[in-house]
Amino acid sequence: MTQDDGMSAESTTAADSTTADGTGTGTGSSAAEGSAPEGGEATPTANGRAPSRRSLLGWGGAGLAIGAVAAGGTAAALRTGGDAQPAGADSTAGAAIAFHGRHQAGIASAVQDRLHFAAFDVTTDDRDELIALLKEWTKAAARMTAGDAVGDGAVGGLAEAPPDDTGEALGLPPSRLTLTFGIGPTLFEKDGKDRFGIKARRPEALIELPQFPGDNLDKARSGGDLCVQACADDPQVAVHAIRNLARIGFGKVAIRWSQLGFGKTSSTTPDAQTPRNMFGFKDGTHNLAGTDTAALEKHVWVADGDAKGRESWMAGGSYLVARRIRMHIETWDRTSLQEQEDIFGRNKGEGAPVGKKHERDTPHLKSMLPTAHVRLAHPDANGGVRILRRGYSFTDGTDGLGRLDAGLFFLAYQRDVRQGFVPLQKRLAANDALNEYIQHVGSALFAVPPGVRNADDWWGRALFA
Repeated sequence: MTQDDGMSAESTTAADSTTADGTGTGTGSSAAEGSAPEGGEATPTANGRAPSRRSLLGWGGAGLAIGAVAAGGTAAALRTGGDAQPAGADSTAGAAIAFHGRHQAGIASAVQDRLHFAAFDVTTDDRDELIALLKEWTKAAARMTAGDAVGDGAVGGLAEAPPDDTGEALGLPPSRLTLTFGIGPTLFEKDGKDRFGIKARRPEALIELPQFPGDNLDKARSGGDLCVQACADDPQVAVHAIRNLARIGFGKVAIRWSQLGFGKTSSTTPDAQTPRNMFGFKDGTHNLAGTDTAALEKHVWVADGDAKGRESWMAGGSYLVARRIRMHIETWDRTSLQEQEDIFGRNKGEGAPVGKKHERDTPHLKSMLPTAHVRLAHPDANGGVRILRRGYSFTDGTDGLGRLDAGLFFLAYQRDVRQGFVPLQKRLAANDALNEYIQHVGSALFAVPPGVRNADDWWGRALFA
């Protein structure tokens, strides 16, 4: 975990330099990252290039009911055509978030309700094949985030050939889908081999994360050459996106591991209600706000001065840490309320820090136990270190012993992990009382390039130039 209460590092906004809290992640509206119009509002879907999902549904026959994929054990719900609005969604849930911009969408964008994250191994050794795939992926991503089908769509094509789109998102709105692309250390070099002639362009900040005390990492759930983070307000839309990218990449990439997530565990929208993690505590009270341009520039985006020479391709990008954190639910549920609150340094109902009345009151760190999560993770205890969190809860059945395989899928963006996640996690791993109830079981680090500027640009273009 990392920062003020929960499993992840927490941070403060520029306007309120108080505490971080929660075990999850956060984001904010996308105005600051160029992935949406000024102000971070989602834009209506514009279909001028190809038929939309809803149009395709009309062509293929009305009445096609599509069941929502159950992410994290959530019950599926049947929906038809334009009625496909997630329960409890706000009025922008069906809208599209712009794909092109200075920064990739899905970082500072307002956090959506659902996640499908996938890490890929590149199976081809051909540089030209990899570049061609990245171009095709980018084109498909732009279409799907706009609510359009991939290629010529799922229906109406040649009956003797597989369709270009898998079709499970027919009739569904864009649901604020964002697709965020990252590159892992092993794409640059693996087993001593410069795989694609880019070894010399590996950024210094794209390190091998250290082994932290208490880690029990599963190699099958760690690492990856590439990653795609799909976030949407409808789980079926997010799953559709990853499924189609995997299908397009067949023979060139293979999914190494993936994770479904539900119940965002923090928010970067300052006015949003603070979500709760799987331990029942509010999470993300003072996560970085997506509208706080100055804080994002300081703590999240790679600056031009950071990305010189061989690293120039990362200017405007960020670094993503992904950690699968198992929460020992059954042990926690047998722990007294007082001990739970002492472990976090906040009360469970209001979310107020120790000795305070309201959730957003400035915490008095010395009033908390020395091992309290908030006290250890707070920026004031870490030289002002702040990261942008946008993690999700997960429930992946049971572990064979009757215990829930549940927890936090921690996602955090920062300008440099050597000044962000790594020092925070070292401090927490050594002293946090919460460690008795959690364990990091999966880990990965990715360099997230800047945004795709226009229709001629593509994911990772500057790296391969």
